[in-house]
Amino acid sequence: MSEGMRPGRSSGAGAYELLLEAMEAGALPAGTRLREAELAERFGISRTPVREALKRLEAQGLVLHEPHHGAVVASLDYGQMTELYHMREVLEGTAAGLAATHATGTEMEILREMVERDRGLLEDPAALAATNRAFHRQIRLSARNRFLNTSLETMRISLALLARTTLAAPRRGAESVEEHAAIVDAIEARDAARAEEAARRHMRNAFKARIRLEHAGSEG
Repeated sequence: MSEGMRPGRSSGAGAYELLLEAMEAGALPAGTRLREAELAERFGISRTPVREALKRLEAQGLVLHEPHHGAVVASLDYGQMTELYHMREVLEGTAAGLAATHATGTEMEILREMVERDRGLLEDPAALAATNRAFHRQIRLSARNRFLNTSLETMRISLALLARTTLAAPRRGAESVEEHAAIVDAIEARDAARAEEAARRHMRNAFKARIRLEHAGSEG
């Protein structure tokens, strides 16, 4: 969300964005206890918007209430993670194909600029993860399909439950950027089939990287 569109920190919507961003950044990993007073102090806001944000996150399945623990950040098991990446492949592929048909010249320029900028962020996985989310958001906005956009936004929220970014894995950041470049190449060529396949391949590779990361974490 751009700064101009960002809700005030003291609102429930603003608190929701703060908590979601903290989850995406790995600052609130799965299993973290979420105490209203601590979160309010941490983010410099009152408890009321925090309470509203937690209710919204609970409705979306990102927060659970556990006996004797209270609110905690939820987690995805292997089956849920697999389902999520399967649907991402389908929907991100569809979005890229539609973007090849509907994206304006300006939007194509923005996508190309994003790829070139990301080539300079390969040594900063956290920054690359943030710009990666922006890239995929721009693709789905360029697709011009509000229902697809809503579905992809719901999945983006669920991805916040996956600890650590795969872009920190050896070579994965560079591979991901070049996969983005291939998607943009196809969009610029107005080749919907190639754009869809490039996006699907990107999601399959992201899933492989996620599985390797999960295995490495369990071994550690």
